[in-house]
Amino acid sequence: MNYDDLTTLGLAFGLGLLVGLQRETPKNDMAGVRTFTLITILGVMAGFLSRVYDNPYILPILGLSIAALLMMANVIKSKISPNPDVGQTTEVAALLMFAVGAYLVEGDQIIGVIVGASIAILLYIKEHLHSFIEKLKPKDLSAIMTLAGIALVILPILPDKNFGSLEVINPRNIWLMITLIVGISVFGYFIYKLFGKKVGVISNGILGGLISSTATTVSYARKTADAADISKLAVFVITTASTVSFIRVLFEVGIVIPQHLNVIAVPIGAVILIMALTCLVLFYLINKDDSQGEEMPEPENPAQFKSALIFGLLYGLILLAVAFTKKTFGNDALYIVAIISGLTDVDAITLSLSQLIKEGSLQANFGWKLILLAGLSNMMFKGIMAIVLGAKQLTKWIIVSFGIIIISGLLIMWLWPESWHF
Repeated sequence: MNYDDLTTLGLAFGLGLLVGLQRETPKNDMAGVRTFTLITILGVMAGFLSRVYDNPYILPILGLSIAALLMMANVIKSKISPNPDVGQTTEVAALLMFAVGAYLVEGDQIIGVIVGASIAILLYIKEHLHSFIEKLKPKDLSAIMTLAGIALVILPILPDKNFGSLEVINPRNIWLMITLIVGISVFGYFIYKLFGKKVGVISNGILGGLISSTATTVSYARKTADAADISKLAVFVITTASTVSFIRVLFEVGIVIPQHLNVIAVPIGAVILIMALTCLVLFYLINKDDSQGEEMPEPENPAQFKSALIFGLLYGLILLAVAFTKKTFGNDALYIVAIISGLTDVDAITLSLSQLIKEGSLQANFGWKLILLAGLSNMMFKGIMAIVLGAKQLTKWIIVSFGIIIISGLLIMWLWPESWHF
């Protein structure tokens, strides 16, 4: 007895039952739990028969037969029902489950299980999905379509080849980094859309870091100019957003150079821990004063094509600047590049340095210091903006909060032993 075949039948039974349970509703007369289970098992049996008799025609003939039965059922339903349901969701799901059953035999069973379970989930979240789509604005659709164009249209056609005398400009690599950053921003934007505007003070900081910590800093600093009594709350949100931006940096490093994350994550993680403790203290002071949460300002479209091009240009220029500076002036001069680059965009310098570490032209033990310095430079820039735009009370709290973090970060850069990693 072939126990693998029994396992395949068991998987088909479970997946068919799962999808059928979702379809077993009072409004659906086409197919329910029994029909979907039988169709999935029929797909498995079609795969078995094709394998046993080495006949490639058995599977498509049975598949076409299922399609014909579904068409006939729809025709009969349209004749006997005064208001027939012309939707095709159940019919397409039935054909897909037949294909899933066959694939469990002929292909990778893990993929078959993932597809079957995904079908059940997709059918289950229909109402939530429709409700979400109805709430989308033109700006939201523009973000989705721009991300799709960046990732699915432009990226595949770009050449995967290094150009220039320094051999660091790779069009596909640059566009891949654009896709990563735009994807993270779009994810944060739709999390904002999901939770709405009033998401609480902690969530405001987290979402601000996901979407744009700089924009969050500017927004909350301006709020204090008209309402100085929320200065501590504003500093908490700004600091939380900056903390999340450092976590975002580690995420980007993990995507590009996961093999070096053990070296980079520990010292930068130490800075994140200090930032988190600072946020906890600020949160305690906010609760002590019984401060109320402020509304999260709605962000702009996070997937503007112009912004993506500007980021790509900045990323490429930093790659060139780092490679040229290292070759001409040595490693010590890279600190200046990191400080200047971090003022404008910490994501670009992080990804540029990560790419050079990946290529072997920069050591990870030195690269993390440059990444951290760029992040601290970016914090300094945001702190100055907050001081210029905000109230006097905000200035005091920004100096204390950001001062602790920046000084701690510089001390970690200076004193951190190279052997401390996991």
